[in-house]
Amino acid sequence: MQPTVVKNAPTTFSRMNPFQAKVLKNVNLNGASSSKETRHIEFSLKGSDLSYVPGDCLGMIPENDPELVASLLEEMKWDTEIDVTINKQGDTLPLKEALTTHFEITLLTKKIMQQAAELTENEDLQKLVSNENIDQLKEYMNGRDLLDLLRDFGPWKASAQEIVSLLRKMPPRLYSIASSITANPEEVHLTIGAVRYTTHGRERKGVCSVLCAERLQEGDTLPVFIQQNKHFNLPESQDKDIIMVGPGTGIAPFRSFIQERAVNKASGRSWLFFGDQHAASDFLYQNELENYQKDGALTRLDAAFSRDTAQKVYVQHKMLENSKELFEWLENGAYFYVCGDKQYMAKDVHDTLISVIEKEGVMTREAAEAYLNDMQEQGRYQRDVY
Repeated sequence: MQPTVVKNAPTTFSRMNPFQAKVLKNVNLNGASSSKETRHIEFSLKGSDLSYVPGDCLGMIPENDPELVASLLEEMKWDTEIDVTINKQGDTLPLKEALTTHFEITLLTKKIMQQAAELTENEDLQKLVSNENIDQLKEYMNGRDLLDLLRDFGPWKASAQEIVSLLRKMPPRLYSIASSITANPEEVHLTIGAVRYTTHGRERKGVCSVLCAERLQEGDTLPVFIQQNKHFNLPESQDKDIIMVGPGTGIAPFRSFIQERAVNKASGRSWLFFGDQHAASDFLYQNELENYQKDGALTRLDAAFSRDTAQKVYVQHKMLENSKELFEWLENGAYFYVCGDKQYMAKDVHDTLISVIEKEGVMTREAAEAYLNDMQEQGRYQRDVY
């Protein structure tokens, strides 16, 4: 029996088969005097059938910085057009294209370092990868990339194929979605902070964030997919209150929360704590947020700008200032959300929240921690931190 062929079966776009989304808009949200660059990017999902809910992420598969690729090719005096095998299936790409689109070249791993040591007689590298020097190896890898490795430990007796065989496939980058599809049909918006810093004598750039800031033009396309985030969602009931803490690019999912609730005319109240460096240049989405406040879609907006005063003021200070009301909202069943920096901000907000519960609930620290644990178990304390 012949298998039936379904003509024009709809293509399902996914992580394994990303959709080429067209850039509709790419603007810098920061003012001219800011030390930061935060891009607001709008993509078209037209023809993709992709859908998402507030709290979900967009996965993007970026390309490497052409300047970094050129430096690698020059360092090793490689022929850019030589074909290299890129996977176990034996697929090939010209070397320059493989380094640009397929491989991760900005991060080093222990495995890469150990395998690279077999391709050179450099004694420093042999020593670095030996078991007793694990701490020195970690220190070396931190903030360095493939170009550093190739420059620091030559001469190499390896072909281009042997070097690229050490590398991992480029992993997708995930960003919190900053729009509601109900408010923006067939579109998805992102809020991305460009990562640039200097270390070990070279300027470094975030692979995806700087691609978005420097090279992604309106009309260009990027491969994207939707990544569900089941642990960061609006309450099912529209009448629940929500408290959102999102400094810097942590504002992204809350823009989607507010848009969604504005369209659905949710009866629950909403309170946003936003923070950044300077009010004049770093108040992301200020006009939009103030309009939502006027319309009643956003009940309260408290902003903290750390560099505008002699004493640095952060979102957690604003929480403490409003501790009485904050606790009243929690007692009333409000959901509490945090998005942004895991290392410092989320920890400070967590500790401050316990302090607010302890003080306003007139309870011990232990009891306040138990209160917050209960909220977490009920799904009323949710974090999207990175």
